[in-house]
Amino acid sequence: MSHTVLRRLRTAAAATLLGATGLLPSIGAATPAQAAPAPAAAEHVTNPFAGATGYLNPDYTAEVKAQAATDGSALSQLETQVAANPTAVWMDHIGAIAGDGGRLGLQAHLDHALAQQQGGTPVVFQVVIYDLPGRDCAAIASNGELPATDAGLATYKTQYIDPIAAVLANPKYAGLRVAAIIEPDSLPNAVTNQSKPACATATPYYETGIEYALNKLHAIPNVYDYLDIGHAGWLGWSTNMVPAGKEYAKVAQATTAGFASIDGFVSDTANTTPLNEPFLGNPDLTVGGQPLKSANFYQYNPVFDEYHFATAMHSTLVANGFPSTIGMLVDTSRNGWGGPARPTALDSSPTTVDAYVAANKVDKKPFRGDWCNIVGAGIGARPQSLPYGAGSPIIAFLWVKPPGESDGDYPSATHPHGDPHCDPNGTQTDGNGNTYPTDSMPDANIPAGQWYPAQFRQLVQNAYPAFDGSGGTPGGPTAPGALTVTGTTSTSVALSWTAATDPAGVTGYSVYRNGIKVATVTGTSYTDSGLSPATAYRYTVTAQDAAGNTSPASAAVTATTAAAPGGGGSSGCSATYAVANDWGSGFTANVTVANTGTAATKSWTVSWSWGGNQQVTNSWNATTAQSGAAVTAASQGYNGALAPNATTSFGFQATYSGGNTAPSLTCTAS
Repeated sequence: MSHTVLRRLRTAAAATLLGATGLLPSIGAATPAQAAPAPAAAEHVTNPFAGATGYLNPDYTAEVKAQAATDGSALSQLETQVAANPTAVWMDHIGAIAGDGGRLGLQAHLDHALAQQQGGTPVVFQVVIYDLPGRDCAAIASNGELPATDAGLATYKTQYIDPIAAVLANPKYAGLRVAAIIEPDSLPNAVTNQSKPACATATPYYETGIEYALNKLHAIPNVYDYLDIGHAGWLGWSTNMVPAGKEYAKVAQATTAGFASIDGFVSDTANTTPLNEPFLGNPDLTVGGQPLKSANFYQYNPVFDEYHFATAMHSTLVANGFPSTIGMLVDTSRNGWGGPARPTALDSSPTTVDAYVAANKVDKKPFRGDWCNIVGAGIGARPQSLPYGAGSPIIAFLWVKPPGESDGDYPSATHPHGDPHCDPNGTQTDGNGNTYPTDSMPDANIPAGQWYPAQFRQLVQNAYPAFDGSGGTPGGPTAPGALTVTGTTSTSVALSWTAATDPAGVTGYSVYRNGIKVATVTGTSYTDSGLSPATAYRYTVTAQDAAGNTSPASAAVTATTAAAPGGGGSSGCSATYAVANDWGSGFTANVTVANTGTAATKSWTVSWSWGGNQQVTNSWNATTAQSGAAVTAASQGYNGALAPNATTSFGFQATYSGGNTAPSLTCTAS
């Protein structure tokens, strides 16, 4: 069975993120002529997005505002809000460094970032490093300008990386935080697409080029390096994820600073894999005698969404030598999948896995490998720091791909370099004999990186969480900061927050529960009542001023309501073991943990003893320890709390010789 998923990329110009409690755009920034002297370089922190503001790219905001000016008033209000969110600046060809095609160059962007810096709050500037020799070897839409040859590599070093590093190293930019997103769609091809001659040829240049880029960029103290790791639909299989961990470790160890040269990894770059599949939480759930992961859409890939992919990849990378402090980033610029097609409740009626998955999945692509200007996609979660709290390895959501910029064109008389995967009338196969439509939008013959009005409208209309239509133009209040949430009784949650601006400038606040607006209040507190006991809810808050401007959302905070009254309920759990893949000398397994009690759990531990010589070598979504034949797996900070009847899962890889009998598991909960 082939697990290869073909991918590509794009171009762009755009901006960055921010923080305080979330990634919130700078409002009322000075022009470059007003820029104050840059502060001294700050300490190289673990999470550069926390406590920072984000760079708003003038090129991208101009594209958005021009689009909004041509659309109807209701839609334009929604579209205008997009411009208030930071995106990434793409250095996708050598000419982009100095600036061409009417767009700013790297130095001009950095000067604007300095001008947007206010007080002692740093600005995070995202820049995409994307011009490897033989770039995008498994696709055509965004093939680069440099050939996969020794000469191409020399040009990459001297005319691309060296000039970028020289600009970033300028002392006047030392007070900025520069997040470098390094070479999308590169090293994953070294894992999955070596059967393609172009990828086999390009891989050594990918490895050497990225090593060179890391050495140059890591030497600049205020630069943070993040490598692209594909997405769940590409590397989710253990047969892809495990070698991917080794590939990234190989590249890291070849650099001068080793593992320290990499600050983290980013997934879902310019892709549409959703953050969560809320109604498909258990890949081993059996429908019609088959597990959900066996559906044609998943092809036995047990990782359905980016949350589980990023956390599993984190564990895999740590097992291969990376420090546990590495940060995982997710590009949420168009993985929202809102709109009328989004399921709102579980449909348990289908009796086959394919029908069950089709009825309940948020990701509405017909084939998970579709990637070019996809029909039905929407903007996802807003850029923010620590979306799951400090206990999660996911440190931020970004908009790496600026919403509204095309993925690529398709072959035609006027577009000879187009990619067939972008043809709305084309098809592609999954490697197992099944054929699917490309699911590209009609009339999508727009080269990668160029503005695509119809796509932008669709992304805004299908956004999840939805834009509320109340404005969001610069000049309004900044978002409230220091949002705190605590659970109170079994049926309510108390929220409180403080405004980041003069309270006189704020006329009201909107409270969102799980992405849906539930209240508008004039004060700085709210009690959300009538909720289910022992259930986790996710909250954000926006601020409004008298002119109707709306701030971006605050950082999301999750609160779990208390158990139902009357004794508090009992705690208990069960664990179900399933081997995912066995190759004779090793295997991977998944364990599903279910809360069988009447009260919510705070944590759980699964234990067992092997009957043979099995030895766990790495794990994900649990902290594992082995002594002799005895193994324990403990919940992590983000998956220990389970409501009654709720489930979660973890997995591991192990070696063995001889027999591999499944063990009996014991689960304890507190």
